[in-house]
Amino acid sequence: MLIHGARAVIQAARRTDDQQGWLPRLLQRRNPNVAAVAMANKNARIVWALLTNDRAYRHDYESAVPKT
Repeated sequence: MLIHGARAVIQAARRTDDQQGWLPRLLQRRNPNVAAVAMANKNARIVWALLTNDRAYRHDYESAVPKT
């Protein structure tokens, strides 16, 4: 189900002109099927982290770890 959801997100992303962000950059480098599995993996990790830490999803969340 996660992969089917990721494929739907990829189709929606292709309909927009926005080429910024993680998914459009991934689609430029990888096959759409590989990108769908990568997105499903990312979503599964987010869900796991939220359930493990008993937190709600926040779209504006920023990690305390600095980006390198």
